[in-house]
Amino acid sequence: MKTVLITGSSSGFGLVTAQYFLAKGWRVIATMRTPKADLFEASANLKVVALDVTDPASIRQALAEAGPIDVLVNNAGIGMFNALEGTPMDVARDVFETNTLGTIAMTQAVLPQFRERNAGTIVNVTSTVTLKALPLLSVYTASKAAVNAFTESLAIELAPLGIRARLVLPGRAPTTRFGENARARIGDFPPAYADFAARAMEGLRDTSTPTTESSAVAEAVWRAATDPACPMRIPAGADAELWFNA
Repeated sequence: MKTVLITGSSSGFGLVTAQYFLAKGWRVIATMRTPKADLFEASANLKVVALDVTDPASIRQALAEAGPIDVLVNNAGIGMFNALEGTPMDVARDVFETNTLGTIAMTQAVLPQFRERNAGTIVNVTSTVTLKALPLLSVYTASKAAVNAFTESLAIELAPLGIRARLVLPGRAPTTRFGENARARIGDFPPAYADFAARAMEGLRDTSTPTTESSAVAEAVWRAATDPACPMRIPAGADAELWFNA
């Protein structure tokens, strides 16, 4: 039985992806900052583990509890929505600390066991905003674009060791808590951007155009984890497919 460790499994893409792998008969290590086992149906193949990807000690403890894994899914992330001029630098650093450096830290931590076995897969979940620029997401986009570049370079250096690295790029998912979490970091828009921001936020709430369902992300992660012939970048969601193929 293969084992997958998924970061950010308390909601949204991470939760649905963990449920998807469980349904496929995998052993799942579902990690989150505050463990909530009641999010899942009881299963002997499930272990819910505390993990803060910005804390080296937490990473070490989580991997010790997990035991050997076959696939790491770096899904944990935080949103950010504001004009750059209105974004405090400590907030920008928080976004990079989780989205970018947290992904790098988790990847680095699992590489020794993957290298020893000459096997293993890393799946990094980023975003299609890295393909088509949107306003008021500059910091968030930069944090995810960095992961894209990191993953593509890493894949080349790990291939001789039998280790794969792939990217899953979801689109806009209004049914997840991403928007809610991002709005919690908005603060006050600089007055000069207020009208523009109001129009942009209305567009983000629009459900009349194609969007991304969490199930599509779970399927894309599954493909990245199990299909050695899959491409480096896999779009996930109806809108993601449109943007990716534009």
